[in-house]
Amino acid sequence: MPVLPGAEPYRHEGGEVGVLLCHGFTGSPQSLRPWATHHAAHGLTVSLPLLPGHGTRWQDMQLTTWQDWYAEVDRELRLLRERCRVVCVAGLSMGGALALRLAARHGDAVAGVVVVNPVNRMHGPAAYALPVVRHLVRSVKGITDDIAKPGPTEGGYDRVPLHAAHSLRNFLRLVDGELPQVTQPLLLLRSARDHVVSPADPVRVLSRVSSTDVTEVVLEQSYHVATLDHDADRIFEESLAFIGRLAPSVGKEGTAAVG
Repeated sequence: MPVLPGAEPYRHEGGEVGVLLCHGFTGSPQSLRPWATHHAAHGLTVSLPLLPGHGTRWQDMQLTTWQDWYAEVDRELRLLRERCRVVCVAGLSMGGALALRLAARHGDAVAGVVVVNPVNRMHGPAAYALPVVRHLVRSVKGITDDIAKPGPTEGGYDRVPLHAAHSLRNFLRLVDGELPQVTQPLLLLRSARDHVVSPADPVRVLSRVSSTDVTEVVLEQSYHVATLDHDADRIFEESLAFIGRLAPSVGKEGTAAVG
């Protein structure tokens, strides 16, 4: 299937400091592209992959699992590590969960973690019914474009494939168990009003990680897809400053100059 316009992966060859950006469940790189191009313009090497089953049609996602999505970002991280001296991982929603698992599994190979409205678990009775319901109902209404700002769209699916949702539920339980293995500096940005991820999820993440260098930022003007919302510039600036603190060479000529 052809990739939907705007859902294409994005890569930029910059300096020796790299960042891997992970998009969310049923979303696409379109939701993070402005973030990616902002960091590229400041000299970073950037990788923003398209997760398997995403960016085409929701039926394609029915054939994928969390193992496929994680394998893609794991591969991209390894490629960045070959290219860069310092690598940070970042993500939105499920992409935040992917980034946290990368940090837990790769240890010192990941210098820092940035998560925006990270999902930690599925809440409510529907989540517990998934193991059975997914065999009876193929999909439900989508969860995309929770954005306060008029105009932007994240290029996500208008349906949630339930086989994939069941796999996501299993993945989130796995990641929650691995959060204590996250020791890297962590920047967590969360929206004051999020209609997709429960307010309990970022709180759970902060309570479970072992990181001692933790910064929490509340985004007052944005909904779930904050990377396309009113607070997008703040996300870009805060994350660039965070990466710059971990890798002081960012922005200096000859190290992370624009390529």
